[in-house]
Order: sequence, then structure tokens, then C-alpha cells
Amino acid sequence: MAAKFKIKKGDRVVVTTGRDKGKSGEVLAVQRDRNRVVVQGVNLVKRHQKPSQTAQGGIIEKEASVHISNVAHIDPKTDQPTRVGYRLLDDGRKVRFAKGSGEVIDA
Repeated sequence: MAAKFKIKKGDRVVVTTGRDKGKSGEVLAVQRDRNRVVVQGVNLVKRHQKPSQTAQGGIIEKEASVHISNVAHIDPKTDQPTRVGYRLLDDGRKVRFAKGSGEVIDA
């Protein structure tokens, strides 16, 4: 069974270590079986593309995955990296919140 993560598609994250340290972006995909995430504009690699009927050939740049331990959530209130916890609201919903400011991440 794949692991459960506190990071989901669409979240804003910042890279904490590696070549792209300090860069931030939106999570495009979460690869739960490999413990990795794809972040927009981070860890760009060049790939040689053969031309097809729909796409032009050549060298294209695209995002490669980053290990999930190397990214951190961005606090919606302070725009700083933060840890994430879970909280039950009064109406019974379980939501994620930023531990730094207490702000709810899930809308």
C-alpha cells in the first residue's frame, strides 16, 4: 500500500535542499508509490523528443520529480515554510492546517 502524504496536488511548496533550494511552485503531481512530487518550474531537465503528428521534435525542458522529504508547505498567512497537521472542525470535517500560524490549508 502506498504511503499517505500531507502534500497534495495543487499545494504551494518550497524546495528545502538540493540544486533548486529556495525555489517554490505548485505541486503538479504526487507519485505516492515512489515518495516523490513534481513541482512546477523546479528540477528542470532536458529531454530529446522525437517528432510526432501532434508534437514537434527537438530538445524540450520539463520538470522531473523531487523527493517529498525535500519540499515543505508554504504557510498561506506568512509565506514561509511550515509543517502541516490535521484538525477536526466543529462541523466534523478533518482539515490540514499550518503549524506555524494555525491557518487552515484546505478551503
